Amino acid sequence: MTEPTRATTGTSYLVDAPLAPPSATQGLLEVFRRRYLLKLLVRREINARYSGSFLGLIWSYINPLSQLFIYIVIFGVLLDRNRTEQFAVHVFCGFIVVHFFTETFSAGTRSMVRNKALIRKMALPKEMFPVASMLVSLYHVAPQLLILLITVFVVGWSPTVLGMAAFLLALGIVMLLGTALALMFSVANVFFRDFGSAVNILTNFVRFGVPMIYPYSLVSERFGSFAEYYLWNPLSNAVLLVQRGFWVPTTSDPASTVRTELPDHLFSRGFVMLGISALLLVVAQLVFRRFEEKIPERLT
Repeated sequence: MTEPTRATTGTSYLVDAPLAPPSATQGLLEVFRRRYLLKLLVRREINARYSGSFLGLIWSYINPLSQLFIYIVIFGVLLDRNRTEQFAVHVFCGFIVVHFFTETFSAGTRSMVRNKALIRKMALPKEMFPVASMLVSLYHVAPQLLILLITVFVVGWSPTVLGMAAFLLALGIVMLLGTALALMFSVANVFFRDFGSAVNILTNFVRFGVPMIYPYSLVSERFGSFAEYYLWNPLSNAVLLVQRGFWVPTTSDPASTVRTELPDHLFSRGFVMLGISALLLVVAQLVFRRFEEKIPERLT
């Protein structure tokens, strides 16, 4: 390969080098190289969500608090779900995972269409929009986590290294899985707007497909050996990991709870799900790149 040559004509320079498009060509890597743009986009999304609101960011605390109140009153009192100890904590652990995933998936799917003006005018990596949706959803995990921490401290929780590792592993699974699906469905939604509606329907089933409003032990009792297939859902493992970190220590006998209410080899399964989610993200990036050049012309 020959080095590019440069010819000087007065004050002008001619560079003998291949032409390159002004847009990025390195996918997700380019997104994080342009962290400043990503930060601006995330800030813009957060400000737009609370624009014109009197309470502003306080709503990010009110919504999860109302959910916790509903779980305590409806499921804990009216439905008498005493089978599961500290049931409100059990459910709220699942709520954090489910809400993070569904927000990432739904907002990420719509992100390309919603930002079509920017995409048509600016040369930037288009993956930035689904990634920004994931980071906005991650931002809203913080108030939910704060509410959970206050609740579990009240009922006698104390942090452990293993519990915090379980939470971080669950967070990694949801971040990778949510971003992967957002990437694939965002480009699909550009070509067919039906995908946006389909995602809204799919997310309705998520909370019932994870051990959130029912314990995993119930799945094991009802389905026996078939419960193994239930655990191939990365979100189920993420919910169980968060419960391992926050719900299990609040029960009267945490060691017994781990044996009877959680599946074996939970951490091993979690790392496998993390790997599967990472592989899915790679596939999503390849699919995205396959149709990336056609996106601007379809955003009319």
